[in-house]
Amino acid sequence: MSAKVQFLTPEGRRKLEEELEYLCTVKRREIAQNLKAARQEGDIMENSAYDESKREQAFVEGRIRTIETILADAQILERADGCGMVTLGSKVTVLERGLDDPETYLIVGQAEADPLAGRISNESPLGRALLNKSVGDEVAVHTPSGLIHFTILAIE
Repeated sequence: MSAKVQFLTPEGRRKLEEELEYLCTVKRREIAQNLKAARQEGDIMENSAYDESKREQAFVEGRIRTIETILADAQILERADGCGMVTLGSKVTVLERGLDDPETYLIVGQAEADPLAGRISNESPLGRALLNKSVGDEVAVHTPSGLIHFTILAIE
């Protein structure tokens, strides 16, 4: 079974590596100390601090496995090559029909998408619509609230 390629920018890889390092060293140690302290309180069957620490441990271990999988399957995106078309790693400025303010997005892989920070996934409706388009092209995006049209103003 082949793993799905995870597209990451160099910055996205660095952030995941830093998070992994933090979780594996600092966070694991904190949880181990919390578990030890909770066990010393006596009966763990009715110990809410112990239960909470075990839940946190499970979450952290799951996140560690997720990050390790992403990094193992990562393909690092180099800067867009200036081909004039939207590709992964491109910074795209678009204008939504009927609005006056353009918006700029960086097209990234799903693992580092953060729409509020202007980083949209190549698998999102807008990301898919923008791929392989050029400056001046208009794209239509199907959203839950209906069809939205964007014009590409710039590609970096």
